[in-house]
Amino acid sequence: MPLTPLDIHNKEFGRSFRGYDEDEVNEFLDLVIKDYEALIRENKELQNQALALQEKLNHFSNIEETLSKTIIVAQEAADEVKNNAKKEAQLIVKEAEKNADRIINESLSKSRKVSLEVDELKKQASIYRARFRTLVEAQLDLLGQEGWDTLDAGPAAGAGELSRG
Repeated sequence: MPLTPLDIHNKEFGRSFRGYDEDEVNEFLDLVIKDYEALIRENKELQNQALALQEKLNHFSNIEETLSKTIIVAQEAADEVKNNAKKEAQLIVKEAEKNADRIINESLSKSRKVSLEVDELKKQASIYRARFRTLVEAQLDLLGQEGWDTLDAGPAAGAGELSRG
């Protein structure tokens, strides 16, 4: 059990012949008590400070641990967002490629259709020209026949005779 200032104060020494001066011993004991009490107070204050510092250390350790966990969670969230963005970008690119392929295929299909229509129109124009040529040639042949000469003279002569009469 540690020595207390009260123990020092209550300590009594036995008397002997040729012993120490009692007043000097008491004065010295008073100084020892005073210094011992100061040391005890200082020790108590230091223990309180150590306890307060330990509480702060624990608090900051908890904050540090929380921050570490938060940083890890934030990093994981950032990685997840990054991965999701990459996946979404890949999906967008694939969708754009599909749309581009579809547009190209539709354009090729329309181009083929227009080409077929142009070919069909060329055929129809050629057929029309051939029919028209045949018609014109037939009309020219008809105009070239001999019966037209008599028709030219006939109606004009008949009209003249009618007017005399």
